[in-house]
Amino acid sequence: MEIVIKLSQFLLSLSLLIVLHELGHFIPAKLFKTRVEKFYLFFDVKFSLVKKKIGETVYGIGWLPLGGYVKIAGMIDESMDKEQMALPPQPWEFRSKPAWQRLIIMLGGVTVNFILAIIIYIGMAYVYGNTYISNSELKDGIWVSSPLGEKIGFKTGDKIIAVDGKKVEKFDDVQYNVNFAKTATIERNGTVEEIKLPVDLLSKIVEEDRRYLKLRIPFTVGSISEDSPNINTLKKGDIILSIDGKKMKYADEILAFNEANAGKTFDAVVFRDEKEEPIKVTVNKDGKLGVMQGGLKPENLEKLGYYKISRETFSLAESFPAGIQRSKDELGRYFTQLKAIVNPDTGAYKGVGGFYAIFNVFPSVWSWEYFWTITAFLSIMLGVMNLLPIPALDGGHVMFLLFEIITRKKPSEKFLERAQVVGFFILIVLVLFANGNDIYKAIVK
Repeated sequence: MEIVIKLSQFLLSLSLLIVLHELGHFIPAKLFKTRVEKFYLFFDVKFSLVKKKIGETVYGIGWLPLGGYVKIAGMIDESMDKEQMALPPQPWEFRSKPAWQRLIIMLGGVTVNFILAIIIYIGMAYVYGNTYISNSELKDGIWVSSPLGEKIGFKTGDKIIAVDGKKVEKFDDVQYNVNFAKTATIERNGTVEEIKLPVDLLSKIVEEDRRYLKLRIPFTVGSISEDSPNINTLKKGDIILSIDGKKMKYADEILAFNEANAGKTFDAVVFRDEKEEPIKVTVNKDGKLGVMQGGLKPENLEKLGYYKISRETFSLAESFPAGIQRSKDELGRYFTQLKAIVNPDTGAYKGVGGFYAIFNVFPSVWSWEYFWTITAFLSIMLGVMNLLPIPALDGGHVMFLLFEIITRKKPSEKFLERAQVVGFFILIVLVLFANGNDIYKAIVK
């Protein structure tokens, strides 16, 4: 059932983005009286799942879910319709329109992507507001949950007070910004220190495939394995408060205790059904309790007194600037990621993923808030990627149109055809690399 939920969100988000992107080309094309021969969700290689001709346009759904397209008459595009291009230009064709109209048609798709992201973020600001844990709330510092964090120089209990010399208000932003920074300023045992971060930190994160800096949270029992020595004493949802008379506020304290006391049984206290209850727990020979840790919602962390949750609400009028600002912030984040990817020293290219990576971003339970958050960021990503000056992408067409407008010289159709072939080759290489990364990570990890 979980995979069905993830797949449903993935396909719904992808379909929405593709249809609206292509609609961004379709509408100005029709406004400028340019014939649109096809409007397709997904690619119809050899055959279509559904198609219907309305007026001069065939609308359909292809079987290959790798994108979508509109086929505009008289345009050198993915159809590579050389027969049509060999005929004299017709008034309704793309190639017969003024350069400024063709430019608007080509920019229509990415314009819709950016506008869609802004609209979603405005709506989310109004409906959901903004909930976060302030970095200042981490009175007992961070949890360094993997050897990578320790190798870099972090220790559990450190308070990260600045990243690249800039104070960061939200803990989520601290987790993200550290990955792209050169230095982190920490407070450890009352002393301020600066940690120099490795250039290839992103590469190391990809190799570990996990976050290395986390919020310190209580040890909550998520599920219990059948061979657990605590199958009859612990229950799902239990929060362990103490073991062997020692109060343990955080999961990292309990994990460390278990590793040091393999094979032993202790008195413990858990928080169960809104009250404290004494039980016994046994640490197995591997230094574990035989349970999977669960999580707690922010409101429950607040209820238990761990962190105060910051909440911002927005009126309809206030949601507009809030949504626009978030769009700018997310766009800036994406450019930061791209900058890291094209720098081989960072090793960030190892984390580039294809369709499977996007599929895995969606949660296994249906959440409209998560769905719209992911869809908005994917819309920004689609807009930026389509603006890259690669022939076969919108950005490639825009590049040649700008050249034409500036020089008043139109590139020959033969040149554009060859450029389109080169662009397709580049895109195929990029798609194979991204999806190949997915396959490699699935096999190796």
